[in-house]
Parts: sequence; structure tokens; C-alpha cells
Amino acid sequence: MNSNQSEPQKSSDLIASLQAEQSARPSKFSTAHKLMAFVCGIFMLGGGGAFAVANMQAGSAEEITQRMVASDVSSLVAGQNLSSLVGQQNFLLYRSERLQANDTAESLLERLGVSDPSASAFLRRNALVNQNLWGRHGRFVTAEVNNNFELERLTVRWVTDDSGKFQRLTVKQSETDDGFEAVLDQGDLTRTSRLAHGVIQSSLFAAADAANLPDPVAIQLAEMFSASVNFHKDLRKGDTFTVVYEALEADGEPLRSGRVLSAEFVNKGKPFQALWFQENEGDKGAYYALDGSNLRRAFLATPLEFSRVSSNFGSRFHPIKKTWRNHNGIDYAATTGTPIRTVGDGVVKESGWSNSYGNVVYIDHGGNKVTVYAHMSRRDVKTGERVSQGQVIGAVGSTGMSTGPHLHFEFRVNGEFKDPQIIARESVAAAPIAKATKQRFDALAEATRMKFEVAPLMMQASAE
Repeated sequence: MNSNQSEPQKSSDLIASLQAEQSARPSKFSTAHKLMAFVCGIFMLGGGGAFAVANMQAGSAEEITQRMVASDVSSLVAGQNLSSLVGQQNFLLYRSERLQANDTAESLLERLGVSDPSASAFLRRNALVNQNLWGRHGRFVTAEVNNNFELERLTVRWVTDDSGKFQRLTVKQSETDDGFEAVLDQGDLTRTSRLAHGVIQSSLFAAADAANLPDPVAIQLAEMFSASVNFHKDLRKGDTFTVVYEALEADGEPLRSGRVLSAEFVNKGKPFQALWFQENEGDKGAYYALDGSNLRRAFLATPLEFSRVSSNFGSRFHPIKKTWRNHNGIDYAATTGTPIRTVGDGVVKESGWSNSYGNVVYIDHGGNKVTVYAHMSRRDVKTGERVSQGQVIGAVGSTGMSTGPHLHFEFRVNGEFKDPQIIARESVAAAPIAKATKQRFDALAEATRMKFEVAPLMMQASAE
């Protein structure tokens, strides 16, 4: 370009060049873009509108002018129902809830997103529904609701025994005068396995809730490792657990949890691992560490399923006599009627009444070892009766010198009071894996180790 060329001429040549380039370039607006622009135009211009354009004339920069043009545009959808343009589709919504103790037909349907007076009336008056629904706290309820929020089908599922079956109550629309019918039948439970991983922040149950781990599974976890970890005193923030457990499902919905299949608990940086194993078909089965040693000890750590300790072994201020005394046992706070189990095999030395202990049971385990269970609401064993580890011998109460429902538990060796937790931890373990099944067990143990290693990554990926 000549350096002496005038500025207006430069501008004119530049504009002409740009226009030529633009006209030669293919359009970037695909059919999809045009369709989107058309739809947007419908909604933008629904009530009439105005727009402006700038008209660029070819020629010099001085000749370029702009004009504003305003014009009313008739709506393309005026007088039409927009839903008719896209078509109205029928659909079903599914929602599940757990039945609450004080639920009524109206409160349950409201939580399920149902607005259907005829369905409410049927649920109130039908005999089969009244017998199997109201007051049945915890039963699993699923509703199918149409796009008018009317009830299409209501299904209630629950388990009554260990037969492997579940009960199913179905309420569905029908051609009867009531408009609905109720049917009661049963189906087969399906066993599946589930994985959960959690981190302790305050307590085991709080961490279990955060990991959506059912309470019965958390209790099993504490029971498995009770000889190695004191879940009342030894937990630390940052401890972790990984659990593989059975879930019993009905029609694809989880109704209850089953047995823990394998678990790892890391306490103070030290891992404790275990798995459920049956040496032979028909055997009772037990939990073993991954080296094949049996987790079962001669004595359980506690006479109750995992619960809150209200008073540990050692010195304490007596709540009734108002003096500091040595507390020769452990107090377990629990509601009246909570089952009490014997911590080991033995013979009932005495089952009777004491002014201080109320209903009390003494069990002789041999080797000068005796356990004491006091303040019971009832006694289920008699003097001289033989009992086995884990057998229920009575229930929690507040008899004798007691300020409230709890179990006072003692462990005596040669007449001296001992800390039950220490006794349980140091007691003899049951037999390890037999040589005949060791190879099969080792293969399962190796697969379990790998599962524990990848579980935190799997749970993190699932959460993301």
C-alpha cells in the first residue's frame, strides 16, 4: 500500500475488503440455531414487540448511516394454549416413606405428594388397610401418583419373621364402587450386599448416620471388634470404618439389613479387619481376623448390645448415699425391658432378690469367675440352670437401690472385682480356621483386603 494514500481511501478499501471476506464465508447458523431463534422469538413476541436494525451501506465510512425502525408484530401463538403445541403427556411420580406411629390417611398421603380425597376415604375405612397399616411404625410405603396428584397405587412392605418372605399390601385403582381395592400377598426377599465407609467425628452412631449405615449394622460392627476396641472410651476423631453387609430387599426396595460380611475399623491408626466365614456348609459360622484367628472370646465385652455406659469401673460419687465409693462394676443406661445376655457359658449360681441389687442373677463360669447382673426388671433363668454365651437371662429395670433404669454388671475373679472390659479382652479366643479350609479362607481374605483398600476411593467417586 502506498504510504501517500489518503486516510479516507484507506478506510474505504478496508471496509470493502471486510465485506468481501464476509460474503465469501459460509454461514455459521445451523438448522438448530435457526430453530432456537424461532422458539425464542415466539416467547419474546408473545404480546407484540419492537426491534431495531442497523443498515450498513457499501461505500465510504462517512456514508454509513443508522436508522431505527419500529413495528408491531403479531404473536405467532396468540389465542393458543402453549401446552397444545408441545402435547400434554401423562406421567407417574414415585415416592417412598416410612410409616410413622401417629400417621393418618391424610398425613401419609400428604408426605407422599398425593391430593386425592377418594383415596383418603378408602384408606380410612378399608378393613385390610386398617389392620396392616395404621399404627405399624416403620413399614415401608411407596406411592405411584399421576400428573393430577391422584393416587394410582399404594404399596406397603414389611417383614414379620426370618422365613425369607415379606408381606405386601397393595391399594390400587379399580372399577369398584369405592374406586380402589386392597390386596394382601407375600413375596421373596432378595439378599444383596452393600458397602459403606465412614469417618468418626464424635461417635460411632453419628458416623454411621452420616454414612447411611443402619443402626443394626453399626451395632454388629461394635460387637465384632469389642475385644480389641472399647467403643465407649477408645474412639478418636478421624477413626474410620469400612463395612460390607447384607441388605434384604423387597421388589428392589431395601426393607432391613442383614449380617455384616466383612469390616475394617481403623482406631488410632491401627487397622482391625474381619470377615464372616463358614468352614463347612451347615456350620454356624463366625467372624475371623484375616490371618485366620477367631474373634470370638470366652467372654463378651458387654452384657447388652452396644449401648451407652453411664458409669465406668472405678471410683465414683454414689447417687443415693452421696459419698465417694469404689464402683465395682459398670452401669449401662438402657430402657426398661432391654434384653440382658450372659457374657459367657456357665451355671446360674443364684437368681433372686437383694435389697440393694433388686432382681439379681449370679453366674458361675468356672475357674473362680463369677458375673453379676443387678437391678433387673425380670429374671428369665433359675438357680442351677446352665446357660450359654449370649443367652438372654433377663431384662433391664430399676429394682433395688437404683435411681433409674439401668444394668449394674460385675465381674469377680477369686472374689475380687475386675474390670469386665479387660477380662473380655484378655480372655481365650475360640479355635482358629482349620487347616482343611485354610486355603479357601486365605483366598477370601485376600479379596477382602483389596476391597478395604479401594473402598474409600469407590465411596468418594460415588459421592462425586
